[in-house]
Amino acid sequence: MEASVSERTGAPAGRRVRIARLATAFASAMAIAGCNAVGPDYLKPNAIVPVAYKEIKGWKLATPREDYPKGQWWRIYHDAELNRLEETVAVSNQSVKSDEANYRAALAMIAEARAGLFPTVGFNPSITRQSSQPPTEVQAQISGSWTLDIWGKVRRLIEENGAAAQVSKADLDNLTLSEQSALALAYVQVREADELHDLFLDTVKEYQRSLDITKNQYDAGTTAKSDVITAQAQLLAAQASAINTDVARKQNEHAIAVLMGKPPAEVSVSHRHLPNSVPHPPVKLPSTLLERRPDIAAAERTMKEENAAIGVAVAAYYPDFTLSGAFGYFGDPFIRQLDIVNPAWSYGLSIAQTLFDGGLTAAEVQAAKATYASSVATYRQTVLTAFQQVEDQLAAILVYDRELKVEIETVKIAKEAVAIALNEYRAGTQNFTTVVTAEATALVDEETLLSTKASRLTADVSLIVALGGGWDESKLPQVAADGPPDAAPPTP
Repeated sequence: MEASVSERTGAPAGRRVRIARLATAFASAMAIAGCNAVGPDYLKPNAIVPVAYKEIKGWKLATPREDYPKGQWWRIYHDAELNRLEETVAVSNQSVKSDEANYRAALAMIAEARAGLFPTVGFNPSITRQSSQPPTEVQAQISGSWTLDIWGKVRRLIEENGAAAQVSKADLDNLTLSEQSALALAYVQVREADELHDLFLDTVKEYQRSLDITKNQYDAGTTAKSDVITAQAQLLAAQASAINTDVARKQNEHAIAVLMGKPPAEVSVSHRHLPNSVPHPPVKLPSTLLERRPDIAAAERTMKEENAAIGVAVAAYYPDFTLSGAFGYFGDPFIRQLDIVNPAWSYGLSIAQTLFDGGLTAAEVQAAKATYASSVATYRQTVLTAFQQVEDQLAAILVYDRELKVEIETVKIAKEAVAIALNEYRAGTQNFTTVVTAEATALVDEETLLSTKASRLTADVSLIVALGGGWDESKLPQVAADGPPDAAPPTP
């Protein structure tokens, strides 16, 4: 149902009075529009947060002043090449660029919603030539209308879109962190392949020495031809393994290039080994995790977005009040003295209210409430998953640290066993099978040690990412109903 009250005149009588009334009506409308918006105000639901991490035993908690690279978390490893590669991700990665464009679109949606707080004004001049008198008529009119935000529907929509923009920014930061961590993990795989390649090359040298010994023994008639063949087969297998490491290296190098937003042909990673020691990432109290992970921030802002959507839906129960007005000129443009009846103006108020919609509004409100409830559960699950990821990596690092100590001793003993077996074989007191077994065991032990080193570094990177990579909520844009969204601070 729509009702309207309007007045239109072309005479000057009472014009000032009517203009005063119009100004009063607009001022009253502004006061009414400042009332509280319908729908629930947002209150952040509680999440399940532990007092302490389960796997933190033996781990020194970080202090607020501890030196830790904010945002550029990879600098903790003091690797100049990794620094160079990582800095390109936020600039050139195409997935990040896509999310960045989505974020800019979300900011535009805030401005679009905020436009509903203001009147719309139009200017529609026309000139008509006709055979009757007067032959030419001009109409020039400025008109405007303003749907008052009495119930706060527009303000709730701004709140909804503002939260959506914050979700988009958090998603952008989360994707950037994910792509940066993917590059770091690929970098670890490249380093592991390099060290494994060198391990096999060293093994080839050792196997070549064993082959030389078997040939000397065979030439002296103290060993069988089968020992020589076995040594040759062992040597060739090690050479093949060394060649095979190039597959993992090249594929991970290609992945690094794509993560940097470049074709593989433009990126090369130097040949280096894994670091022998890796620092423990600083771990703070569990309660700080809620402000340091962009995915948690995105889930929390989604709740605010869905909560505001309830207010938008509830506002449909209330009528719309629209003020309209116009001022213009009508008549012959060639009249030397404009007649006082030519100027004309009008203003009016219309009210629109839905009387029956078959339960549509009620269904939309219930749907909005259910969507909000779903977002609350998603938020709490996101928090729980975040704590699980931190606990997983804490446990992995502590276990790998203990495992590395044992494996270093295992490799040392295995190498001693190889040296003893070779000496005994050369002296004729041991068969070549013992040598082969000792060498194979030593190689497996060294491969295991290398794999554990890589896993330890991988867990380290994963823990930094699980802790948020130095991110915090201050990077989200601040959105107000009466001003543009503040730009998020640049990542340092």
